[in-house]
Amino acid sequence: MKKAVSFLTAAVLAASLLAGCGQTGESDWEYVKEKGTMKIGITLFEPMNYYDPENPDKLIGFDTELAEAVCEKLGVTPEFVEIDWDQKVFELQSKNIDCIWNGMTISDDLKENMDFSVPYSGNMQVCVINSANAGVYTDLASMANAKIVAEAGSAGQKSVEAEDVLKDAQLTTVQAQRDTLLELKSGTADVAVIDAVMAYASVGEGTDYADLEIVDELNAEEYGVAFRKGSDAAAAVNDAFAALKADGTMQALADKYGLTLAE
Repeated sequence: MKKAVSFLTAAVLAASLLAGCGQTGESDWEYVKEKGTMKIGITLFEPMNYYDPENPDKLIGFDTELAEAVCEKLGVTPEFVEIDWDQKVFELQSKNIDCIWNGMTISDDLKENMDFSVPYSGNMQVCVINSANAGVYTDLASMANAKIVAEAGSAGQKSVEAEDVLKDAQLTTVQAQRDTLLELKSGTADVAVIDAVMAYASVGEGTDYADLEIVDELNAEEYGVAFRKGSDAAAAVNDAFAALKADGTMQALADKYGLTLAE
């Protein structure tokens, strides 16, 4: 029975993917335009997509406001949908969402199942520790046997798994990047590996995590918007990016949130 259900799920996913890819002659961008909304998959991730502390019902952030500007250019309404990051491929292929726009690192393995916009911002993974352990964890080598936490399915998890010096570390995963900081603060983890843009906005003096600090940086990355494989919606967003770069909108948002635009 389980095998039958698995085959059925795979068949449904394949049919949905083909429908969104243009492989049946249908334009994915026309599908989005016809319904008038672009369903955007996110997690809560400061400074990319998060709720305004002064207005808890209002979603703000660099990715939120850039997506709103792009959708205005394209004549569709953005609809932000919180997703389980570890299920992002399924959410996209099953058409529960139309794109993933949430500080998403462009990588070769993800390109097997998705198409990406042009890169719009740079990033890297960083190691965050409790300041009380500053003399213990100073670099990757000192974390060889540490308890490390990262978001499931994230670039952070992949970075830890790719580092030979961390092969004996105790890696655990959580549902969202913000949860890694809670694990660190509670003492159930020694090191959190998260996106630099989140770390620099969330830890240190003047934040809710003043007792946490960044101690090391991992590989450099680029952020992009992910679409269904073969989707022509990526080209539409690329055109909007070009216009928003030309008129200064993207640079103004980058300055507002302390980010660096991709070249």
